[in-house]
Amino acid sequence: MNNTVPPLVLNSSLKCNGCGALLVFVPGSGNLKCDHCGVSNPIATDQNASTIKSFDYKLFVDRIDQSKKNEDLKMVKCSSCGSETVLSAFTTSDRCSFCTAPLVLSTQNGQQYVPPHYILPFEISKEQATYFFQNWLNKLWWTPSDLIKQVKSSTSAIQGVYLPHWSFDTTTTSAFTGNRGDYYYTTENYTVTAENGKTENRTRQVRHTRWTPVTGEVDNIFNDLMVPASKSLPHKTLKALSPWNFDLLVKFDERYMSGFRSETYQISPEQGFSLASDQTKDSIRFTIQSKIGGDEQQISGFYTDFNKKAIKYIMLPVWVSAYVYNKKIYQFTINASTGEVIGERPLSWTKIILFVFMVLILLCLVVLMV
Repeated sequence: MNNTVPPLVLNSSLKCNGCGALLVFVPGSGNLKCDHCGVSNPIATDQNASTIKSFDYKLFVDRIDQSKKNEDLKMVKCSSCGSETVLSAFTTSDRCSFCTAPLVLSTQNGQQYVPPHYILPFEISKEQATYFFQNWLNKLWWTPSDLIKQVKSSTSAIQGVYLPHWSFDTTTTSAFTGNRGDYYYTTENYTVTAENGKTENRTRQVRHTRWTPVTGEVDNIFNDLMVPASKSLPHKTLKALSPWNFDLLVKFDERYMSGFRSETYQISPEQGFSLASDQTKDSIRFTIQSKIGGDEQQISGFYTDFNKKAIKYIMLPVWVSAYVYNKKIYQFTINASTGEVIGERPLSWTKIILFVFMVLILLCLVVLMV
């Protein structure tokens, strides 16, 4: 863990070396490309900055207002779904990536955001994402027959968005109370009556549990507790998008965002750490049970102190598409690191009822043939 919070400075070198036009990041290439003249401009990386490390949690939270930037990018909040997105300063109107509602960007001053520590650059191109999306859509069962047509006519263009995530490290000390159960056995006499009426005396071993009150402390170490900082996508979707290819994680550089959107966090670091702490409970319980020992364990309660808290603010890439069917919004999300597709869809109850009806007919025929 690094005990200092480094200055988070935006890189503004987004002009083409050939013609001076705006450069756009090309997924999976490590290069910026000029849409005007086609020249590729490699992103020069600092080899000394390749190590991924965490930063002191308290210092980050205390200085978060000082880290905010108000330069070449600006933040807009969707009035429909509440998502907050960082857009290029040159954008004046657009549609929300998550709900397709129109966005009208304010030009007022004071729109600020906190630059992340690290970013996972796009690996899946827009063309690849469209292919994965269409292939997934064609395989859906129980969907209305006109779904694909409706999607083509009402879907927003697939858009690349960086979603904010918190990653936490911490050590814990947990004081607990409980009971240790140790098995012991006693011999019990019993009588068995045979069919002829004769009785026979027998013995058997009966297990009992001797409970002993226990108290103590256990220590645990937790690294990379991931918490999505976005509320724009359902939690189950964000969870299902895992795993991510964190081997490709790099130090944050504005150039990787060129041509894409970046949502700002809607869950604060404090809220994020509270959610991360919930992820530790099962592991702590397991450690307590191991410490209690015996054949059975009862945990009456435990209290945990979180120490050496550290944080990483990370941006993860997704392709997002939304469409409207019967006045309801459905979202599709593609992990732009692995190609995993997670989506919502309407159900055709007509198809489901017809299928059930056909199954019942087949069952009746089978019964009649028997």
